[in-house]
Amino acid sequence: MKILDVSSVIFPEIKVIKYARFVDTRGFFTEIYRKSDFQKIDFLKNKEFLQCNVSSSEKGVIRGLHLQWNPYLDKLVRVVNGRMIDLFLDIRLNSPTFGKIGTYELVGHDDKEYNEWIWIPKGFAHGSVFKEKTTIEYFCTSEYSPQTEASIYPLAPDIDWSLTDISIKIFFNDFVNNESLMSEKDKKGFTLAQWLKDEKSKNFIYDDQNRV
Repeated sequence: MKILDVSSVIFPEIKVIKYARFVDTRGFFTEIYRKSDFQKIDFLKNKEFLQCNVSSSEKGVIRGLHLQWNPYLDKLVRVVNGRMIDLFLDIRLNSPTFGKIGTYELVGHDDKEYNEWIWIPKGFAHGSVFKEKTTIEYFCTSEYSPQTEASIYPLAPDIDWSLTDISIKIFFNDFVNNESLMSEKDKKGFTLAQWLKDEKSKNFIYDDQNRV
């Protein structure tokens, strides 16, 4: 696996791993995962992936913002084909950025000479907005646990968008008003105020040493 770059996005804990594709007139080839290479990356070297999911979404779909505890679930997400804006919301109590949301656009078009993984660790609620019909794949460090999952409503008025580019927020608002599709389950997610009042929120507490 040819890793080109590893960088943080908005929050120190959110990482993007850029890796090469080998493109020619026939198409492309790439390794999307090699354990030995991932073990050289500090935040991944002790991680084991127990579940892998593939999801397809139509243009206009919004998913999230999802979270899980007991077991905690970290995600490594990439776009197989299409285009999406990834959403990640800090839900760690006592975090200096609690309630702030970040965004990052991922593109998986076949003619690109690279692709990217985005790393979403525990302590962040995760969601996606799809700008075109898109297929994504994500590796998980735990198995899905419907008994210990929750979600934050992505349109909650008390989410703080101040760390994101204003153009993204404007796009998001217009996109939601004109085209969005969202599950009934996601529409019933917590606002931040409701989440803070719920005992489940205490499963996510900021640790200045480990940042989790």
